Amino acid sequence: MHRSHAKYHLGQIVRHRKHPFRGVVFDVDPRFSNTDEWYDAIPEDSRPSKDQPFYHLLAENEHSYYVAYVSEQNLVPDYSGEPVDHPDLPDLFGDFEDGRYPLHFQLN
Repeated sequence: MHRSHAKYHLGQIVRHRKHPFRGVVFDVDPRFSNTDEWYDAIPEDSRPSKDQPFYHLLAENEHSYYVAYVSEQNLVPDYSGEPVDHPDLPDLFGDFEDGRYPLHFQLN
């Protein structure tokens, strides 16, 4: 069943449910919108349903910064109150405030 709205919003900080990284949501696809090759690279017993929102994150872990593409079922809110240090954050968002990042501009 296709969900009509995303649980997380732009500028929100989330954590991956299974892997040790967190990130800031900068885009949302209402359902899977990546390549079949990307999807098929996920072990079959761990593949999420394509019929759910997928989030683009400016992500970080202990070792690096990167962009992640994660299904809604694999995310949880981050309530740490700590900012994310991804170097691309200033390109899209204002300063960290009240546990989130405000957008620099209005999106359609």
